[in-house]
Amino acid sequence: MFRFVFDRDTWQEIFSSIGKNRLRTIITMVGVLWGIFIYIALSGSAKGLDNGFERAFENVAMNSMFVWAQQTSIPYAGFKTGRPLQLKLSDAEILQQRVPQIEFIAPRNAKGVFGGGGSNIVRGQKTGSFNIYGDFPVFTKIATKKIYDGGRFINDDDITYERKVCVIGERTQKELFEEDESPLGEYIRIDNIYFQVVGVHKFVPGGGFESDSDIYIPFTTYRKLYNTGENVDWFSIAAYRNVDVLKVEEDIKTTLKRVHKVDPEDERAFGSFNLGEMFGRIMGFAKGMTFLSLIVGIATIIAGVVGIGNILLITVKERTKELGVRRALGATPKEVRSQIILESVFLTMLAGIVGIVLGAGLLAGINALTKDMTDFPYTNPTVPIPYVIGALLIMVVLGLLIGLIPAQRAVSIKPIDALREE
Repeated sequence: MFRFVFDRDTWQEIFSSIGKNRLRTIITMVGVLWGIFIYIALSGSAKGLDNGFERAFENVAMNSMFVWAQQTSIPYAGFKTGRPLQLKLSDAEILQQRVPQIEFIAPRNAKGVFGGGGSNIVRGQKTGSFNIYGDFPVFTKIATKKIYDGGRFINDDDITYERKVCVIGERTQKELFEEDESPLGEYIRIDNIYFQVVGVHKFVPGGGFESDSDIYIPFTTYRKLYNTGENVDWFSIAAYRNVDVLKVEEDIKTTLKRVHKVDPEDERAFGSFNLGEMFGRIMGFAKGMTFLSLIVGIATIIAGVVGIGNILLITVKERTKELGVRRALGATPKEVRSQIILESVFLTMLAGIVGIVLGAGLLAGINALTKDMTDFPYTNPTVPIPYVIGALLIMVVLGLLIGLIPAQRAVSIKPIDALREE
């Protein structure tokens, strides 16, 4: 068989057959080519969307959520409707104990985020109004904060000793400091209290409400500065991977309702935003796109391969006399069958390679147009090489199988009948 594949005369006959029906062959090959092209284009585009959302959420835990207190909407345990609720620092410990699916929980306070002005920040003759966050170090386990070289985020000692230290944003640095001046170790006044700058954070979207001008101080220092006591504005929570984030969210709200004496049926008492659920939907959409591209691509490829089989059946009919002569001169059924199958596999593989090249070219073009886009979650549309090779092998197998039909038709022709046919 291998000797037959590399035989020069065999390929001359194949190319001669293709040349006689050039237009018909090309049109038929387009069906196969289009199938693999659609598969590459759609699955690559879906991967680009997948990569884009992963990039957008790379700085925040995928199974994260935010929970805050609102007002009751149902009277319960002697309390009237409309009772304002307030999260407490102790709630974090209770949630950690009663909802074991929680990996990290960060109590957070903020000034200037949910309405109202931010804090007045002064350094020398420069002043501005910026949002102030009171945080624990665990917050960076949920939403990564990129700190410029030499700086740091809030640490445990800052919390313990209520240190007056802060981490400022890029824009805060530009507005309060000179262009070539390092803010590290310098002091700024936050509502007339001096704080030492220990870090400058780079703004990355996706971490919640933050911007490039926010200032972070220790939670305990914030509590003392603004007299918030044990009050917490909201919890940032990250669940363990591979858990049901919707169930975790439900368990958190159920626990908080018990602690704060809220009717179990009250859906308005506590608000939440489940980033994990949203991320799961996005990933599901991307996987659905990939699956759809596979189905559409395979269906189109099969249709194209069937077309090649039909072309070869017509070719066999047109070459009946020629095949009869070859059989009469001693060509074995195996040689005739192998030539027809080889021609089918060759046409299928050639169409597949061209389709892959065109699909790769399209993805390269899309990548060039979207690589600098930061406001749209899309980057690096690619198809894994094993998937491409697998698709090509499937095409070869299909070409081999579909080639058996015209090959069997060719060997079934008796030499004497073929020579009689006009």
